[in-house]
Amino acid sequence: MAREKGFRFLNFDNKIYLFIIGIFVLILFFYEPIIAGVGVLLLAYLIFNHWKNVHIRKVEWTKYIEGLMDEFDSATKHAILNLPLPFMMIELDGKISWYNPRFSEMVEERDILEENIEDIVPSFNIKDITSDKKNKSIDVVFKDRNYKILYNIVKVNKKNSDKEYLIMLYWLDNTTLTILKQKYNDEKMNICLVEVDNYDEVMKDTDETKRPIVLAEIDKKLNTFTSRINGFIRKYETDKYIIVFENQHLSNLENKKFTILDDIRNIDKGNKTAVTLSMGIGVNGKNPAESYEFARGAIDIALGRGGDQAVVKKIEKLSFYGGKSKAVEKRTKVKARVIAHALRQLIDQTDKVFIMGHQNPDMDSLGAAIGVLSAVNYRNKEGYIVLSEVNPSIKNLYNKLSEEHPEYMDYIISSEEAIDMAEDDSLCVVVDIHRPSSTEAPDLLEIVDKVVLIDHHRRGAEFIENPLLVYLEPYASSTCELITEILHYLMNEKMEIEKFEAEALLSGISVDTKSFTFKTGVRTFEAASMLRRAGADTTSVRLLFQDDLETFTTKAKVVEKAKVVGNGRVAISYMDVDADNSILIAAQSADDLLNINGISASFVLVPSADRIHISGRSLGDISVQLILEKLGGGGHLTVAGAQLDNVDIEQAKSKLEEAIDEFLKEGED
Repeated sequence: MAREKGFRFLNFDNKIYLFIIGIFVLILFFYEPIIAGVGVLLLAYLIFNHWKNVHIRKVEWTKYIEGLMDEFDSATKHAILNLPLPFMMIELDGKISWYNPRFSEMVEERDILEENIEDIVPSFNIKDITSDKKNKSIDVVFKDRNYKILYNIVKVNKKNSDKEYLIMLYWLDNTTLTILKQKYNDEKMNICLVEVDNYDEVMKDTDETKRPIVLAEIDKKLNTFTSRINGFIRKYETDKYIIVFENQHLSNLENKKFTILDDIRNIDKGNKTAVTLSMGIGVNGKNPAESYEFARGAIDIALGRGGDQAVVKKIEKLSFYGGKSKAVEKRTKVKARVIAHALRQLIDQTDKVFIMGHQNPDMDSLGAAIGVLSAVNYRNKEGYIVLSEVNPSIKNLYNKLSEEHPEYMDYIISSEEAIDMAEDDSLCVVVDIHRPSSTEAPDLLEIVDKVVLIDHHRRGAEFIENPLLVYLEPYASSTCELITEILHYLMNEKMEIEKFEAEALLSGISVDTKSFTFKTGVRTFEAASMLRRAGADTTSVRLLFQDDLETFTTKAKVVEKAKVVGNGRVAISYMDVDADNSILIAAQSADDLLNINGISASFVLVPSADRIHISGRSLGDISVQLILEKLGGGGHLTVAGAQLDNVDIEQAKSKLEEAIDEFLKEGED
């Protein structure tokens, strides 16, 4: 280390040594002028010699650098000209400035200078490069070959050039990899679970002698369907099948909207009830086990949406096909009894129970919450209904509670209060909604560990995570109907509830069935009869649906503005201003439009806060659920809704009409 330091010291710049010598010569002038004069001559020689050597070295270094640059430029030009892959330079507007022989061979043209690259390669888009900020490559297809183009944009520094920037393009032939990737994707195995979702009903309504024929026809159609996609099928239960097929056939099935659903539904071999299938397809799993889990989740969603449809689950993405027929009632009283007993145990095991429905609650949501609260009180537990604000849909019921049963107001709390009071071991019962983002207090679901879900809507892609107990029955008319059955078994078939609680439940059933005219089954009337025996007064329930004169007049104006589309089968209307009860008016006006001769479905649009709310209603021939799902909404085949952000009424109507046209075209295909 010391030697290195000394070496650096001895190799100081020569100017320092000359400066030191000059100082000594200057000092020498005071003692020996003659000797000092000789020193000046020697110093002058040394300075001249130093300058000469520095100049010579500079000239030699410059020549060396220039020679090296000439060699580098020659090597660079040689490398570019003989680059083993197509290479070219273009301007920012796509004009070709230069290209190598490889690119000329690729395009099979000789003179393309000053031409636009987009004219030579139609799939090339210069905006993909000029607008891209992250990637340094793009993919194009040219003459049945796939190319990955690496590029970089360089600034031209030459003063005599009018081009400020040039784009260097390196064309890598990616065809073999693309073909291999496509083959890999095509040959991946998809797992499809199939279930005859109304098997028991079909067998019950078919003569015993014809049942084997119906079953044989189902097997035949499913086997034919499987053979067409080169898969194999196994029947592992009387009404359940598993199909494995290659991924290359999936796009064709999706394009044809899974016509096997229609083929099965058209079976007529003595069965009085149409046969319907539910299919769940698992795609892109890392292994067969994961694909099966995807398929299992998909068929659960298909069944939860009412059956008669196929659900494709590609990791997190869900696609829905079918679901155009009415859900056939297939739930059993045994399940209702099991759910009631399980709910009773969960209530008994907790200290606080929070009950909440959806935002902007209706009679069904609030009525169901009141019904669950009666069960909590019956078990002598502390229960609360989470209700942030009162809207016109529930105003009459809420006012009746506050006026006739003021003590009941202590059980109704806001979402903020519920979040402050909630603990890990609390129980949260969610009614009439299964989308966590649409509940009264989404944050409450993150706090409590135990969640019970009771709902009658068709299941959508968004779903509450890991609920302890799920009672999702799209075959039911309303959530209040489900709660009524649960109370019947939870209270040992005694229905020990207050008169106003029975009326709240009956009002929920009435609003969702449009006074027992829509989606009303045998179980619906049984539930209504239970409530009637519990003291519900039908006249009092009817009074809960009365409107004031202004609301009645507004609904008449909305009906007057109706426009008929969809081959005269669909009515669309709207409301101009945002009122406190605009959503309620939309729903009721949509119901009124169905009374017009020839109308099978109706939609009413109203402004609500900073968005457009759409209420859809149908007689069953047209699925308003599938139409509004195209706009991000959902619901039932006959009752659905959607909300559109950042649009006005006219834009929303245009989007709705496009969705209606798309739905009707899909039905014709």
